[in-house]
Amino acid sequence: MTPTSILFLCVANSARSQMGEGLGRQMLPGLRIQSAGSRPSHVNPYAIEVLAEVGIDAASHSSKSVQDIDPASVDLVITLCAEEVCPVFLSKAERLHWPIPDPASDDPSLTPDQLRERFRAGRDEIRRRLEFLKAERF
Repeated sequence: MTPTSILFLCVANSARSQMGEGLGRQMLPGLRIQSAGSRPSHVNPYAIEVLAEVGIDAASHSSKSVQDIDPASVDLVITLCAEEVCPVFLSKAERLHWPIPDPASDDPSLTPDQLRERFRAGRDEIRRRLEFLKAERF
């Protein structure tokens, strides 16, 4: 079955799932693309910045709770957690797990340029996987 809606899911809904949402909307027009997290916080400014580099305006994105997502509105859930425990989304939706390392960090030794590179690497890996998914399923 070809999904008509995708939910990108991680913990904070601040970086990876936000990048998934932005890239998904750009690459899979016509599909309903959402993102959420189990402990929503804020959209990371670096996620907004690296999406802008590829023509995606995420400035109006907001961090959303998985509890606010209607399970009936989701055909495919893509979890993006790597080192942390992914949130659970109770539905009959198909699930894919893409373990993408969290680009955000509280490490004070990382420079802004190093953080941008981490976010670009995450963005590019999500895009690569979306390209494969699109070629395989759509």
